[in-house]
Amino acid sequence: MSITIVGLGPGHGRSLTLEAWQLLTAAETVYLRTARHPAVADLPAGVKLVSFDAVYDTAVSFEAVYEQIVDTLLAHGRNQDILYAVPGHPFVGESTVTRLAAAAAEQGIPVHIVPGLSFVEPSLTAVQVDALDGLQIFDAIDIANFHYPPLNPDVPVLLGQVYSRMLASELKMVLTAVYPPQHTVYLIHAAGTAGEQIESVPLHAIDHSLQIDHLTSLYVPALPVASSLMALAETVAHLRSPEGCPWDQEQTPQSMRTGFLEEACEVLDALDADDVDGLREELGDLLYHILMQVQMAAEVEDFALTEVIAGIETKLKRRHPHVWGEWQVDDSDHVVRNWEMLKKQEKAERPGEKPASALHGVPISLPALARSQKIQHKAAQVGFDWPDIGGVYAKLDEELAELKAAADPTEQAEELGDLLFVIVNVARWLDVDAESCLREANAKFSQRFQLTEQLARQRGLHLPEMSLAELDVLWEEAKGVVREM
Repeated sequence: MSITIVGLGPGHGRSLTLEAWQLLTAAETVYLRTARHPAVADLPAGVKLVSFDAVYDTAVSFEAVYEQIVDTLLAHGRNQDILYAVPGHPFVGESTVTRLAAAAAEQGIPVHIVPGLSFVEPSLTAVQVDALDGLQIFDAIDIANFHYPPLNPDVPVLLGQVYSRMLASELKMVLTAVYPPQHTVYLIHAAGTAGEQIESVPLHAIDHSLQIDHLTSLYVPALPVASSLMALAETVAHLRSPEGCPWDQEQTPQSMRTGFLEEACEVLDALDADDVDGLREELGDLLYHILMQVQMAAEVEDFALTEVIAGIETKLKRRHPHVWGEWQVDDSDHVVRNWEMLKKQEKAERPGEKPASALHGVPISLPALARSQKIQHKAAQVGFDWPDIGGVYAKLDEELAELKAAADPTEQAEELGDLLFVIVNVARWLDVDAESCLREANAKFSQRFQLTEQLARQRGLHLPEMSLAELDVLWEEAKGVVREM
């Protein structure tokens, strides 16, 4: 007993292979995944056709459809030779075939595959594209289930089975995570048939087409400018290569350190200024630094970009068991507690890992205010904390008095550090980021001071020659201008 699976090609019977036609002609019964295919009308006369369309019409999901089709075919294939025909090529977008072949192998039922022309070849002919130019092929149904699709925008994409306008609507929402809404794409209808049509439309309008049906595919050309992480990694690797740039070639992980920190600070500046264009540019600069560090590590075989990405990908999923697991959480605080607990478990499970201080892992190079708040947060997690904020305010008064009483510059510096440390603790208790607060205060003062300078210039005044009272008048005026902005 055996199962033969035949590909019907993408369109009418003229696309059938000679082998497929001979097998179909000799068969008494042909099982069809669907009779809704142009080739079915051209099949040999006298052959009994049994389709699974009724399963599609009644099943609650595609999974249920595939399972029922495979179970039915296996039941027949155990007792007799059967012929199963599917659209296109059996191994291009045919989930029932891959499942059937695997299940039949487990049960010892021989399977013979008869190839057919898939939707891919006539689709590429329609848009005149060479598949070996890096073409990506996906099932549109699968892509629509992503939040960020696994597509490389530097090479073209062909998506099969865009069977409805609803699916097209879901698809465009996903694709706009990678491509701009105005990107020109091509809807290919009934590729390889006499009714073949191509629609050139902007991505955001693909669900407006009235011609979409079960024979529709979507071709997405590459973006005009290299836009993938792989392209940037190649650019950085080229800069480091013998054919690259002398400056980039001379860099070391340590020599890039200062620039890395500066770029991170410029990202923060763009965030503070709510500067969208600046943020996009600064994130790009920071990404260059990240890839430079990875490239230098790869050159000495420490690690590769794939390992960096795999590490954070695995960590994120492991530390979000309420998303990729069965844990339940009440709120974001519960998420944070789980995160810290999982971090401790991971460290404890590492071979040779020594017990660490509660303060382990706080970067020394963090800005002082940020590091202070991180240290105090970690200390509080093990119970080293005031019972309420009243104790913090009392400590603040105490440290201020000690600063006022300090006898010499050395003592003053020490007491001022203690005072700043307690102020950061106040910020932690108020659930405020101390570093951000000071950055915002710096920005506010700078804006008001520059307005004060501007007002003085407009009135022919020179700040160093003005009295404190005169300066205060200009300052209050500048504050009023800022409030009105």
